[in-house]
Amino acid sequence: MKLVFSNETDFVFDSEMMDMFNEAIKTALEFEGFSQNWEVGLTIVDGENIRQLNGKFRGIDRATDVLSFPLYDNWDKFPKEEGGAILGDIVINIEKAVEQSREYGHSLKRELGFLTVHSMLHLMGYDHMTEDEEKEMFDRQRKILDKMGLKR
Repeated sequence: MKLVFSNETDFVFDSEMMDMFNEAIKTALEFEGFSQNWEVGLTIVDGENIRQLNGKFRGIDRATDVLSFPLYDNWDKFPKEEGGAILGDIVINIEKAVEQSREYGHSLKRELGFLTVHSMLHLMGYDHMTEDEEKEMFDRQRKILDKMGLKR
């Protein structure tokens, strides 16, 4: 597993936080039966930058907490065990992550772990557009976060 990390903000990430990002990606890949040969891009931005990305790619003119940009949309035609390619990109709004960690009463580490795992599941083909999809995806993300020790 290779993490390509880019921080476009002034927020400083210590080694513990960087380890958590790596663990979140690795644990999500393992949980879903993906090989560890995948590369994932993770970019940290501010609210204005993610608002612009959300507008450009989703047609929604507002800031959000995380965006996922998967490179594959049909895993039936591409064996997840092979890997060796770029899985996709994750963009996290650090301002929203800080706000949500306070709102939900948990650590920033837990919130960033949640956003990373949530986005990883999107990169691996999951969505939450219907009630059944939401239940399945949220159950998976809870199990992955529990495995990482990032319980709510």
